[in-house]
Amino acid sequence: MKAGSSRDDHLVFPGFLDHPVEEAARMLLGCLIIRDYESEGKQAWVRIVETEAYDQNDPASHAYHGRSVRNDALFGPSGHMYVYFTYGMHYCMNISCQEDGFGAGVLIRACQPVQGLDLLRSHRHGHHPDRELTNGPAKLCQALDIDKRNYGHDLRKPPIRLAAASLDQDETITATPRIGISHAKETLRRFIITGNPYLSR
Repeated sequence: MKAGSSRDDHLVFPGFLDHPVEEAARMLLGCLIIRDYESEGKQAWVRIVETEAYDQNDPASHAYHGRSVRNDALFGPSGHMYVYFTYGMHYCMNISCQEDGFGAGVLIRACQPVQGLDLLRSHRHGHHPDRELTNGPAKLCQALDIDKRNYGHDLRKPPIRLAAASLDQDETITATPRIGISHAKETLRRFIITGNPYLSR
């Protein structure tokens, strides 16, 4: 599937989300998130360029202390959204991974706009350069109008879908330490499309 196509009848859901979370985090790079805005009757597409892996054996993970009402989506079937509120003002989006019952998820840290820039701008409010519309987990959720209403959503279904897509031939992946955590800071579980201009700061 060619990134940027205006048709979505050939979307294929990724088949690798049951893999170990670090592998899934790498393979999600280049994949697409398609957001249907029901009120506008329009659609925006973004391409994943930065991810972070977390699982229940990781002290930096929300799943580390076991299953709870708050983190239940991380333990459910793969391919569902775990949305959490942070700093009293921002939402962040994770995709559940690995087998059902094992707490694991991939934080989507940054995306590259592909289609529907006007929609992304309208939900971000204010005046932001295009490269700053979705270059951070909170910015991304604001631009895609994602919040607690989407907790547990199955990304195989509208209004928010995940579609498989590959890296471009000249693109490579770099692993780095994760950002903004206080535990396991040295672990190389952040994955980026090397040199992409839409990475988070």
